[in-house]
Amino acid sequence: MPQQAEPQGQRTGLFVNPAAARRAQFQAESGSQFASLALADGVDAALEVLGREPVDLLVIDLDRFDPELDLAGLGQLVAGRAGAPVFVLCPFSNARWLPALMARGPIDYAIAPLAPDAQNAALAAQLAAGPVRQPAPTPREAELQELALLRARVQAALGEGGDLAALSERICEALCTWPGVVHAALFYLQPGGDLQLQAQHGVHRQPNRELNLARVLGRGERLLQSPLRHAFPGLLAAAANTIALLDAPEKSGEPELTETLRAHGVEMVLGLPIPAGGPGGARGSLCLLFDGSRRFSHDALAALEGLAELVAVGLRLADMGRENEELLARLTHLSTTDALTGVANRRHGEALLEGEIKRARRYRLPLALIAFDIDRFKEVNDRYGHPVGDIALRTVAEAAQKLVRASDIVVRSGGEDFQVIAPHTSAIDGLKMAEKLRVAIASTLIPGCDQVTVSLGVAQLGDQESADSLTVRVNAALARAKRAGRNCVELAMQ
Repeated sequence: MPQQAEPQGQRTGLFVNPAAARRAQFQAESGSQFASLALADGVDAALEVLGREPVDLLVIDLDRFDPELDLAGLGQLVAGRAGAPVFVLCPFSNARWLPALMARGPIDYAIAPLAPDAQNAALAAQLAAGPVRQPAPTPREAELQELALLRARVQAALGEGGDLAALSERICEALCTWPGVVHAALFYLQPGGDLQLQAQHGVHRQPNRELNLARVLGRGERLLQSPLRHAFPGLLAAAANTIALLDAPEKSGEPELTETLRAHGVEMVLGLPIPAGGPGGARGSLCLLFDGSRRFSHDALAALEGLAELVAVGLRLADMGRENEELLARLTHLSTTDALTGVANRRHGEALLEGEIKRARRYRLPLALIAFDIDRFKEVNDRYGHPVGDIALRTVAEAAQKLVRASDIVVRSGGEDFQVIAPHTSAIDGLKMAEKLRVAIASTLIPGCDQVTVSLGVAQLGDQESADSLTVRVNAALARAKRAGRNCVELAMQ
């Protein structure tokens, strides 16, 4: 219900806030600015006052109002003033109110919290100014032209493509071209993770005083757990999905943060949420640090929101590119790797062998091929079961992988059959490698069946030999090793 304060000043006012304690505080601190001050707890009570008597200044304190529930009603109050002064006290943590209210009519605003003296000075200026007038066309047009240029620079940065890190760095560099911006940062929510400082860029005006937000915030990752997430606009915008405007560092309520920002010449900080591609919270935020305080028009705030949306599209495209690369890598892995043992599968092994043969011919280097299989593997499956047989295959493949060189390639060519493609290897060296494989595998314990042995064949690539011919010769050597009693090595004949 509306309440009436004692007449003390020269003009009439109406203060609107849903909290009784806040209305009483405003009356005590600023009632002397008005000849008559009405207090209202909501839109209906304010409309009642406005319908009953003229009000020189409407003061709306947005603290405790809900943007989702109260915006329409408060917008109605602004629209009904028809140019009469409206002064809005806006919490720095919820500056998204401002463009929405500016769309309904001319308003002036101050970012809360305000000290009583500053609040009274702002009220006196509003009362002295009379009806609110739109900003002069020329400065406004200049502001919008600057923002149009800024958007073009950001769009050009996005157009260069690249990975997320490079793209984010270019965005921050572009943002720093806006007059007054001394530092820009991009905070980004990592997939399945937390908010991190993705990139930052500054205009360094004093040597050895470079601003690093990771040091200011005490960390560069897991920023949603930062103790400053409620006070620093860049974090607040990402965490709460709202524009956050800190027009004086001390309003953050964090003395150490205030001191650090002022030491680097920062007088105002703006956080713009980067919208997500679907429902839910923000995907991150853009954070602009200014060397002086400034006031934004409705069009400027709308342009800044549009800029954040443009960045969101560019970053989503970068994310999609990264996801496509990861998917391609995953598909490549699935198509070239044996699912059971993790070594190259037969088809990929054949392609790799062809490639190594071409390389060996080009540089006139030796190339050896080793073929081996597990002795009496069918008995392992029949006696211990196929799960133990699978364990045996994996264990043999792992033992071979540990023994071969980095340049060698282990291939599962089928069933219990394996190959090792050994570049820069002669027949003699191939025999030595095969013997090491035989000994290593024979001494490896297999869970469920103790041990297995392998028989091996070795062949060196001939001068004009094809991959098929080399494979036939090495498999023939392997067959001789089987006939010789297994668990041995045979060299292929030319």
